[in-house]
Amino acid sequence: MSESTGPAQSRPPASRLILIRHGESTWNRERRIQGQLDPPLSEQGHEQARRVAGRLARRRVDALYTSDLLRASQTAAPIATAVGVEARPMKELREIFLGDWEGLHTDELAQRFPEAWDAWTREPSWDVVPRGEGASVFEARVASALQHLFESHSQGDAIVVTHGGVIQIALHSVVGRPSHGLFPFRISNGSVSIVERRNGRMVIVTVNDTSHLEGIHEE
Repeated sequence: MSESTGPAQSRPPASRLILIRHGESTWNRERRIQGQLDPPLSEQGHEQARRVAGRLARRRVDALYTSDLLRASQTAAPIATAVGVEARPMKELREIFLGDWEGLHTDELAQRFPEAWDAWTREPSWDVVPRGEGASVFEARVASALQHLFESHSQGDAIVVTHGGVIQIALHSVVGRPSHGLFPFRISNGSVSIVERRNGRMVIVTVNDTSHLEGIHEE
């Protein structure tokens, strides 16, 4: 009879960040560059926020964080009610600051900043945006915020309502690649993406899940 080795070792606990892109804003609908300017949600954006809140209502979460910009905090409001956790605003979760481009349509960029726009269309980089935050500063800011959130929640789930650029950086950081303005992941308004850390190792669990938005038209 062989000697017993005892019960199988259980898996270490995981911590998960449930990354929610804010609902559609009025400027998303107008295809106007937002950056850190502060338009509110559109009618559709409010519906997306209600839908994602309904999806998360049955999920046990330890915390809810949100960018302090209006489109994110308005998205977080029904989620906070649904999960019974107060939303905590974090300036570090803001979208990248896009300097002189904020508030403009893309066709205006080509007219007013022809050299920078030409450089962007040839090889996207946050560093070509006049008086913008820049790639390295933005990526360091987001990485620091994510590290803080993971350290604050060594296990369990935390919801993070933020912006498309921030979620892109989060996903890039897991795969070990800088973004610099390249957006290979589709991150729709009101979508759910999940990053998990277990035993010091991070994995991407879900990207751009919009199943809860079925029936809502997205242009």
